[in-house]
Amino acid sequence: MTQVGQDTLGTRSTLTVGGKDYAYYSFAKAAETIGDVSKLPFSLKVLLENMLRFEDGGFTVGKEHAQAIADWQKNPATGQEIQYRPARVLLQDFTGVPCVVDLAAMRDAIAKLGGDTAKINPQVPVNLVIDHSVMVDEFGHPKAFEKNVELEYARNAERYDFLKWGSKSFENFSAVPPGTGICHQVNLEYIGKGVWSSEDQDGNLVAYPDTCVGTDSHTTMINGLGVLGWGVGGIEAEAAMLGQPISMLIPEVVGFKLTGALAEGVTATDLVLTCVQMLREVGVVGRFVEFYGPGVSNLSLADRATIANMAPEYGATCGFFGIDDKTIDYMRLTGRDEHTLELVEAYAREQGMWFEPDNEPVFTKTLSLDMDSVVPSLAGPKRPQDKVALPQVDELFNSDLKSIYGKDAPLRVNVSETDHDIGDGDVVIAAITSCTNTSNPDVLIAAGLVAKKAREKGLKPKPWVKTSLAPGSQVVTDYLVKSGLQDDLDAMGFDLVGYGCTTCIGNSGPLAPPISKAINGNDIVAASVLSGNRNFEGRVSPDVRANFLASPPLVVAYSILGTVTRDITETPLGQDSQGNDVMLADVWPSNQEIADHRAANIDRQMFESRYANVYDGDEHWRAIQVEASDTYRWQPGSTYVASPPFFEDMSMTPAPVADIVDAKPLAILGDSTTTDHISPAGSIKEDSPAGEYLKSHQVAKADFNSYGSRRGNHDVMMRGTFANIRIRNEMVPGVEGGVTTYGGKQMPIYDAAMKHKEDGTPLVVIAGKEYGTGSSRDWAAKGTILLGVRAVIVESYERIHRSNLIGMGVLPLQFKDGDTRQSLGLGADDTFSIHGLADLTPGQDVEVEVTHGDGSKANFTAQCRIDTANEMEYYKNGGILHYVLRKLAAD
Repeated sequence: MTQVGQDTLGTRSTLTVGGKDYAYYSFAKAAETIGDVSKLPFSLKVLLENMLRFEDGGFTVGKEHAQAIADWQKNPATGQEIQYRPARVLLQDFTGVPCVVDLAAMRDAIAKLGGDTAKINPQVPVNLVIDHSVMVDEFGHPKAFEKNVELEYARNAERYDFLKWGSKSFENFSAVPPGTGICHQVNLEYIGKGVWSSEDQDGNLVAYPDTCVGTDSHTTMINGLGVLGWGVGGIEAEAAMLGQPISMLIPEVVGFKLTGALAEGVTATDLVLTCVQMLREVGVVGRFVEFYGPGVSNLSLADRATIANMAPEYGATCGFFGIDDKTIDYMRLTGRDEHTLELVEAYAREQGMWFEPDNEPVFTKTLSLDMDSVVPSLAGPKRPQDKVALPQVDELFNSDLKSIYGKDAPLRVNVSETDHDIGDGDVVIAAITSCTNTSNPDVLIAAGLVAKKAREKGLKPKPWVKTSLAPGSQVVTDYLVKSGLQDDLDAMGFDLVGYGCTTCIGNSGPLAPPISKAINGNDIVAASVLSGNRNFEGRVSPDVRANFLASPPLVVAYSILGTVTRDITETPLGQDSQGNDVMLADVWPSNQEIADHRAANIDRQMFESRYANVYDGDEHWRAIQVEASDTYRWQPGSTYVASPPFFEDMSMTPAPVADIVDAKPLAILGDSTTTDHISPAGSIKEDSPAGEYLKSHQVAKADFNSYGSRRGNHDVMMRGTFANIRIRNEMVPGVEGGVTTYGGKQMPIYDAAMKHKEDGTPLVVIAGKEYGTGSSRDWAAKGTILLGVRAVIVESYERIHRSNLIGMGVLPLQFKDGDTRQSLGLGADDTFSIHGLADLTPGQDVEVEVTHGDGSKANFTAQCRIDTANEMEYYKNGGILHYVLRKLAAD
């Protein structure tokens, strides 16, 4: 059932499709009151419809909010706050487990407050897709998938029991079992509808745009289908599940005009890496991006989804595409029923939301790209926005080898127990993985064709390369098998290893011990090439320092070349059986070859068959026996799932926010500190605080699993906060890893934080630009508050992490007037005081008092980055979940 508002603007109308009547909220009728809205970007029309449908006389949404969106056409940077309610929520298991943990804890807490536990239930549909847990332990052989699945279930038994309990115990909550696919590809191929419909409180069908938020930043991929969606932190997602609106400012919308078409041999991956670089240069953090222009019609739906997917990498809230014939064709191919297709087209046309190539809405600003100019590219070695044209990859790496790693020439060493050596720049991981590219049949078929041609010429990957193929859905396997290309990929070592994110999120699994030993024992700067969307330091593998994003066919090619120190466009990949050089061009497929394979091997029946019983799972999932219950029976001593401390000693009335007095810095960090730096997802080091904790609970090193898999246990995760092996705390110059100082002594950040907590000393974190870039990782904020950090002071924030900090009761402050940590001379011996927090208002200037180590004092002004009134309520309640819990208990 969907709740609807009072409709004081009188916009509710009827749309008849296939003999069914649907109520909808008409822009044409709204225009009679608020003015013409035809030049609004499509993405803002979606927000406008939301205001019309939920308008409740101003309690949360008033007529002025619809008017403000209409007036945006005159001033496309209004800054008006609105309350937005998405149609549904998408979760993945790394972020989904802590969401369900919090919901279970909230049921315990609301019972203690005298409220009704039944109120802790999702009020909108929630789909959780288990896709982040499979690791590439086994690879390069036919049994790799089967073995990895067995290991996955063995490692994650507690987590999967818990998630199955959640699917049985919460209403509106469905869990897609492991081994199905990546959440974003499942969303694109199955869950997303373009136009959603449900009954209102009077039993009438209501049609409205399909919208979603998700606890993974790449939720944005669904915008390729014309569905407005973006990533939020788990805490914000939980509030949305419980019926709370998302407080946001009407965004600026950057128009990205596409013209022309991709040239022969250029892939959608090359296009999206170009877009990422261009948009990062423009600066689109906190903004919507909407693609328009005649070039859009030359992109397949999968190409559009590839571009929409990487919105987090270009910094935008979303990258939106309108609905057109290609949208309908894709939905038909992927098994959506004909009535849904009729509804999507009828609604889009009726509301003026049908994409036309010559339509040019009003935008805040625009930029354009002639797609004819796009060239084959990689991105790396540390950030997705650092695009490098294919012929320059070797020059970049060789330059970095000297300037960053201090080496005059690549080093090569023998690898014991093998018949080969290894050196700087060698590709030790070549992975076809991640939602960005495995949703796009063209690039996967291209990878298969490169493997086929290379196989025919007798080429093989180098022996030091760990190869893997992790598709985003089972349908990918169907068309690769049908076309015969899976045989070629298998022959090149790209056997199926699992259906999940794998290498892109750090689940690359271990390298062969001799290779790992050679790398770490000789300070080798090894490389990875993956078809992912993330290549931040320390993410892909602890053994690999240079990580490059690439299209799937280039992943195969680099596995054969085996290095990034040579130009792959001019260096032979190898020799054929006659001793002739084989060049990249000799194995690269034509666009026509790719199109012919796609047409011959992909059909609707594949999607219908694979998604017919999507929630049933395999025999492993079906064997999990759990019973539904009102509250969860926490298992004492569990190192995977534990009741979090967030709601301990909570009362119905929040205490006034205390001032921050004489706080010490826990970490002083540079630019582009990612959520991976703050809360890593990958392997747990044995000698780290988290490793020591697990060992103290009799967990063997082989069973540590990953930080991502243990997000249901706060004791592990708070010890893992700021524990990335590549983080650099300026309080400890020249040292990598999660360390800081306490009383002049170097120690792990967790240990220092606990000592400060014993002393009763509050903490702050200081950093540079783009703080919190990367994944929508709620534990980056949860861990921060559990370590005792009261405020974070930086030059700029990424959108999701700023919101997450507020959601956990941490004050986000931003330097003003060009101030930085360096210009202000902030250091490890300083203390910080911030007063007047009980009376704080959104966006207010705040005086920060600094007492330097020598006793001298200084002040600087920072801006409070609590941007809206709702966010301020969350902060003053100690967090968004505390606010919601009190509200539900009171109701």
